[in-house]
Amino acid sequence: MRAAMRRRSQYITGIDGLRTLAVLGVIIYHLLPNVLQGGYLGVPLFLLVSGYFVTYQVTKHFDRDGSFDIRGFYKRRFKRLYPVMIAMLVLTTAYITLFARPLLHHIKATVITNLLWVYNWWEIKNGQSYFDQFGGASPFTHLWTLGVEAQFYLLWPIILVWMLHLLKRRTVKWLVLLLAILSAVEMAILYDPQNINRVYYGTDTRAFSLLLGAWLGLTWPLDKLPHNLIRSDVEKLNGIGIAAIVLTVIGFFTLNGQNPATYRGGMFFYSIVGMVLVAMILHPGASLNGWLTNRFFSWVGKRSYGIYVYQYPVMIFYERWVHVGLHPLINAVIELLIIAIISELSYQLLERPLAHYDWTNVRQDLRNLRSVTWQGGIKLAFSILTLGIALFGFSQPDHQPAKNVVQARIERNHQLAAQNNKQIAEGKKASTAQPTKLEKEYNLTSDQVKKLQNVKITAVGDSVMADAASSIQKLMPQAYVDAQVGRQGADTPAVIDQLKAQGHLNKIVVLNLGTNGAMTKETINQILSGIGTDHQVFWITAHVPTRPWQQTVNRQIKTAAKQHKNVHVIDWYQESNNHADWFAADNVHMDEQGNVHYTRMIAKAILNNK
Repeated sequence: MRAAMRRRSQYITGIDGLRTLAVLGVIIYHLLPNVLQGGYLGVPLFLLVSGYFVTYQVTKHFDRDGSFDIRGFYKRRFKRLYPVMIAMLVLTTAYITLFARPLLHHIKATVITNLLWVYNWWEIKNGQSYFDQFGGASPFTHLWTLGVEAQFYLLWPIILVWMLHLLKRRTVKWLVLLLAILSAVEMAILYDPQNINRVYYGTDTRAFSLLLGAWLGLTWPLDKLPHNLIRSDVEKLNGIGIAAIVLTVIGFFTLNGQNPATYRGGMFFYSIVGMVLVAMILHPGASLNGWLTNRFFSWVGKRSYGIYVYQYPVMIFYERWVHVGLHPLINAVIELLIIAIISELSYQLLERPLAHYDWTNVRQDLRNLRSVTWQGGIKLAFSILTLGIALFGFSQPDHQPAKNVVQARIERNHQLAAQNNKQIAEGKKASTAQPTKLEKEYNLTSDQVKKLQNVKITAVGDSVMADAASSIQKLMPQAYVDAQVGRQGADTPAVIDQLKAQGHLNKIVVLNLGTNGAMTKETINQILSGIGTDHQVFWITAHVPTRPWQQTVNRQIKTAAKQHKNVHVIDWYQESNNHADWFAADNVHMDEQGNVHYTRMIAKAILNNK
């Protein structure tokens, strides 16, 4: 049976199971980041597999022939990579041209850098953080991985053949392992929480996964592994394999991508675990290959490249139209089905036909287009139309998208808040509106307004808080507001420490965190510990119907309030849930009326507690 699982070309069916684990980890992370916060660790698994098989292939041919056909290798690799990636670029650009024109910004640079396999380096300087999943996410962000892999395919065979010619095999092994360790060290040294892109997207700082796979290819060659082992050795290998799977799954659930420990050894550790898992799958004497072999894993594994490439555009475009916050699981299933259908169509219509296509016949096939069947005619017409739309979008002038009303208001209110904060820091009395106007606007009594004019609070939050900052400081002019667009919960402990050091952390602290993603229990504890039990904390629930973490965030806030006596819930979600008229078009940020209701709710909570 075990022999039947292996083709003559030594295709290891269990690797399809590993690819399934990897691609599902990545997709579930993108769909439900609050459920699988470490699902991005699927990427190192892909890199490990690539590192192993490229190295094994090169050394096997080198040992047999004394050389390696690098040109033939390039031809095979890029014949596999290019068609799907080009199809995705064309389809996505065409969709953007028709339905999401603001995303055409940087489209030329995006397409060209992907075609040249350097998109990851472009992302370092120009792209979004991989972990910024709220507003304006790019449907191309995930393609950074292809750039890293392609650069490895281009350079590694040349470097490896050169080393094999000049150095002893033992020396090559340890040199490769040393390079892997140096890559992980570089990631730790260059890690900057304000610029994760450099270490997350960099080929040099992600090379350790590829190089660990390469080291395994040198020390664990498939054709030299023994088939017949005594039972105790089989049990040891299986035990190690099971432990590696368990640790990998634990990492999927626990390793937060914004935790400094992830870049200071965490990702390297899980790459080592993944390397051990690959080794156990490959060993013909172990059982893991059989355990990870079934129809479902085979189906996903063979389509894993297409699934990975198409998944992010599907999610971005689907969630532009559908509010997934109320039913995140149902919508995740729907998105998975769409991804599966598109990937299957790609596999059947593109990947399989082109896998063995003889490109020397292109000219002859173009001449034979006149005799194409009606089914072929429909496919050809669709392809030409889609390509034409994509080229039209690609050819448009690259203008920075104009700020919408919400963005402009957030920017203006953020600037006003900064000015008010400066006055407070300098000990100057902030200007106040007429109490009678405030009473009417916020529907409060004169006594309430008078108290609020003198109350000192510190408000910390994300873009929702930044939007409401002007309204908050209008009613409570002594409020010090520190709000930042895109702020994640993981960023907040450092913000709290800074405010405390500067003397701006008042006894009343208002938090609006969760718009951009769920938080870990550790992060929540760090935030509350940093604030201290001698402060009263008012935590505002999230109204983010367009994101799957809405309910998770609100549960986290309510749980924190139950566990900490000084934490009070301001249930903005419940208050605003049936008031679409309080919100802008994105249904997350408020309009002017919504900001008034938001501020009034904060004020009432503070007054009631006092």
